[in-house]
Amino acid sequence: MEINLIIIGTLIFIISAMLQGLTGFGFSILAVPLITLFISPKVAVPILLLNSMIINIIVLHSTWKSLELKRILILLLFGIIGMPLGAHLLVVLDENILKILIGSFIFIFGLLLIFGFRKQFKREKLSMIPIGITSGFLGGSISMSGPPIILFLANMGVGKHTFRGNLAAYFFLLNIFTIPVYIMNGLITKQVLSYSVTFLPGLLIGVISGNILSHRIKEKHFRKLILFLLLIMGILSIISGMKSIL
Repeated sequence: MEINLIIIGTLIFIISAMLQGLTGFGFSILAVPLITLFISPKVAVPILLLNSMIINIIVLHSTWKSLELKRILILLLFGIIGMPLGAHLLVVLDENILKILIGSFIFIFGLLLIFGFRKQFKREKLSMIPIGITSGFLGGSISMSGPPIILFLANMGVGKHTFRGNLAAYFFLLNIFTIPVYIMNGLITKQVLSYSVTFLPGLLIGVISGNILSHRIKEKHFRKLILFLLLIMGILSIISGMKSIL
């Protein structure tokens, strides 16, 4: 393993893990486009999956008292149901068109939230059904299960620790169902495990730093940061889709 790759990869993991430790999401969104410049996606994605499990455990440990497990389990159940539907759509529809459509939706809804729009759900549990299915659907089609859950929690205006804890629990449980699939498809290799261990110190530095910062940032600043990141997420998704088409 080249020393330059170790240094660059460690820096990427520090920054990406710090973002997830701070907000509860963003590790893969930031790390995937950067790390795949140096490592094959077939190797990089399993590495990120394994490391994200560790991040989510650390975030869960710091937010356990604020966790709303019942809400997460409902979303997870329908997320699992939606995953096969998304995988089927990936076969019949252009992935890049999906990225543009989803990115546009995230960007527009993010703007609405910034300008104060809120949708109060009279039946919150009932509203979780389409949100969970959509999350699983997007995870199965473009590996982007986070945005619907992030938008839902941002819209509900939950506190920052509940926000972080709910996301960590959701991603952790969803990854538990994903790892066996990766193993069956031969994606968890010795190379993947070797890289995962190599980048682990950087990941731990990042997520612990993010956790510390999350306790110091004010609630209103935290919500602004989340909405700003949603806009960035939407723009990146649109650019990614358009770049592949053009």
